[in-house]
Amino acid sequence: MIQLKTMLNCIDNSGAALVECALIVGQKRHATIGDRFVAVVQKQRGASDAGMGAASAANKVKRGDIRHAIVVRTKQRVQRPDGSVVRFDDNACVLINKSGDPVGTRVNGVVGTDLRRRKWSKILSMAPTHA
Repeated sequence: MIQLKTMLNCIDNSGAALVECALIVGQKRHATIGDRFVAVVQKQRGASDAGMGAASAANKVKRGDIRHAIVVRTKQRVQRPDGSVVRFDDNACVLINKSGDPVGTRVNGVVGTDLRRRKWSKILSMAPTHA
């Protein structure tokens, strides 16, 4: 369950490494796999490199940017309609733009198959594996 101020890993190649949940869109309390939320980029990927010239040219987002995101993994157990339960090692998300298209072009790591029920098949097609 993702709530206000939760820190999530960003697993796409948009340039963000760590984001913070600022608002859950359309719900009051918690977000789970497939839910949309407003994220603030807290840490940029590759920002630790000396000289940010080449690294920042490829990044589409920078620290402090406010973007929408989709939850793709949660530490909290999620029960599926067939009775199976799935739980991941971390909380992770993928950044999207206002129209719902992913900002990055690749997704690194496993995503939950529950995204298919929530109509996020574009994110599923970019991911290497589903669970």
